[in-house]
Amino acid sequence: MKKLLAFFFIVINCIFAQAQSYKEWVQKADSCYNAQNYKLSVANYEKAFKIEQKDYGDLYNAGCSASLAKEKKKAFKWLNLSIDKGYENIAHIQIDGDLKSLHSEKEWKKTIDKLQKKLDIIGANYDKVLEKELSEIYADDQEIRGEFMNVYKAQNPDKKKMDSIGKIMGKKDSINLIKVMKILDERGWLGKNVVGGQGNKTLFLVIQHADLEYQQKYLPMMREAAKNGNADPGNLAYLEDRVALREGRKQIYGSQAAKNKKTNKMYISPMIDPDNVDKRRAEVGLGTIAEYAAKLNIKWDLETYKKELPETEKLENIKQ
Repeated sequence: MKKLLAFFFIVINCIFAQAQSYKEWVQKADSCYNAQNYKLSVANYEKAFKIEQKDYGDLYNAGCSASLAKEKKKAFKWLNLSIDKGYENIAHIQIDGDLKSLHSEKEWKKTIDKLQKKLDIIGANYDKVLEKELSEIYADDQEIRGEFMNVYKAQNPDKKKMDSIGKIMGKKDSINLIKVMKILDERGWLGKNVVGGQGNKTLFLVIQHADLEYQQKYLPMMREAAKNGNADPGNLAYLEDRVALREGRKQIYGSQAAKNKKTNKMYISPMIDPDNVDKRRAEVGLGTIAEYAAKLNIKWDLETYKKELPETEKLENIKQ
């Protein structure tokens, strides 16, 4: 009953919230997506896009909502706009479960071909062998996680199925780590100009999903790469935070969240100086902590967070 009530209030919130700005409409759309109310998510994206159509990530997400809402014409419209505005991750779009309903449509091949032609022009001077290898690694890394999250987000998650997928994920991660370590040890942290944006992100993802000892080994390399423009500062922030928490320290950017097993609620893991987290996030190109929390269905309140910090520090064994 509690789960049903929680779901009800999420839906009510996404219907009646009085959003006005572009960001507020997008947040409302995201809230409806999380509540699996895809029709309303699409309606709210439409309101956002009447204000502006610049962010390829929002356009892509809108395409996903439209696909799930069986509004295929809008889905293709927004996906193509996303490509026009800068979307480049061809491996992800091909494995994204939200878009499966579009695969049988003629427009799907046209959309993928359009993206591939764009990437062929952008990547004329890329290392094609490494780019292809990293694209395959990306698909391995993300597809299995998509399967896991589909089970995890179910109303009554199948623990046995989660454990089974988790074991497969672990094996894939081990294989991918060996491949990425070889690249990093031989070539260093390769930038977008060598392996493209997707390939560059794949290096980060594999290390982000590795054991602590490997994260500690390659974190200095990624820091240097970020200084030289060969790694995304926002991705580096995620790795910095994950390593800090695993070492028993508070995170810096608030990029990591956890679930309180007693309350079954998600919360932002302990971080240093919460009052100034948005300033730090802005410096690395991340949105506000409130916007990030909303994507995780966490209601952000600074004073409440600081009040509960001693308890969450105990939950995560923070020593520093």
